[in-house]
Amino acid sequence: MSVGGDELVFHVTRPATWEQAVADGAFTESTLDRSLEEEGFIHCCDAVQLDFVLNAFYAGVDEDLLLLTIDPELLESRLVREVGVPETGETFPHVYGPINPSAVVETQLLHPPHTR
Repeated sequence: MSVGGDELVFHVTRPATWEQAVADGAFTESTLDRSLEEEGFIHCCDAVQLDFVLNAFYAGVDEDLLLLTIDPELLESRLVREVGVPETGETFPHVYGPINPSAVVETQLLHPPHTR
């Protein structure tokens, strides 16, 4: 999946967290219950990594979540691909700074169990 030549990236959050980010004009959650300030970057994934991320990190979450689809070309913060799984060398997209809501091109509500 791509828009404007760059692959789209994804982030999973709570709907209320996204609503607050839109009101504030910046999304600063790194992952559930961890801030950008605490982690140093915002965890994202590629489309092919999404099922792994949902199963590995959100399987025990029993509330609705929201999938943010992000166009990297619209990001005001720097996106870097870094090794996220040292055992395999697999890289994940990390956003170093807040995500501007205008970079989120789609949202999708995910119901438990978190499937697309």
